[in-house]
Amino acid sequence: MKKIMKCFPDGKHKVLTLSYDDGKKADKKLVNILNKFNIKATFHLNSGLMDQDQQRIQPEEIKNLYQGHEVAAHTATHPTLARCPGEKIVAEVMGDRRQLEKIVEYSVRGFSYPNGSYNQKIKKLLPELGLEYARIVGNSNNFSLPEDLYSWQATCHHNHNLMEFAEKFSALKKEQYLYMMYVWGHSYEFDRDQNWELIEKFCRYISDRDDIWYAANIEIVDYLKALDNLIFAADCSFVYNPSVLPVWLNVEGEKIKIDGGAKKKIN
Repeated sequence: MKKIMKCFPDGKHKVLTLSYDDGKKADKKLVNILNKFNIKATFHLNSGLMDQDQQRIQPEEIKNLYQGHEVAAHTATHPTLARCPGEKIVAEVMGDRRQLEKIVEYSVRGFSYPNGSYNQKIKKLLPELGLEYARIVGNSNNFSLPEDLYSWQATCHHNHNLMEFAEKFSALKKEQYLYMMYVWGHSYEFDRDQNWELIEKFCRYISDRDDIWYAANIEIVDYLKALDNLIFAADCSFVYNPSVLPVWLNVEGEKIKIDGGAKKKIN
């Protein structure tokens, strides 16, 4: 039987993603830097706080500003969810989704826990509310793919050894593994800490690499699910992709693409 390995798009074995919370005005500068280097991120917004706080991105700015990135939920008003009744949790999540979806005109399926607050009951509830993943706070300090999409932990906050992790990530060459570097934070922290040069240095260093896929959080989730949905023949002589997304495999060192809805012989 041939050696077959699942790959990221175009046969790559590494993915980079970023995630920023709260939708403060500093997101404008951050998005400008990310766009300059063709790096994607997910932005978790509180739709119920925008009208009350002029330091937040306003509804009429959202669609254009975050184009090419992912807009995700962060609850409407940023409560500590583990202290809320179930009815409040549902209202906060669904209220945020509804308002954001009216603005961006696509289904909002990502989430990060406000104040980092969650428990097992909340985790079990989120899929019923249409959410595909949820990011927690803290740093994993590794480049592993998430084992639990509803307690997805980033590699590092941007103030936590960012360039050291970037150098380690760029040096990973073993294609028998899939690696992910995930950076999180709040854009206003760059103003507070006066270290905008850090994120620009990082983006300049890590951008435009042939072995890295640059993706928003939801793109990673969708792609991993498409990989898991592949249907192989018992002897792995062919594979069928029932998903819409195309996916890639490494077959004996050859990187092959399986289009959505296609069956492909594995030579």
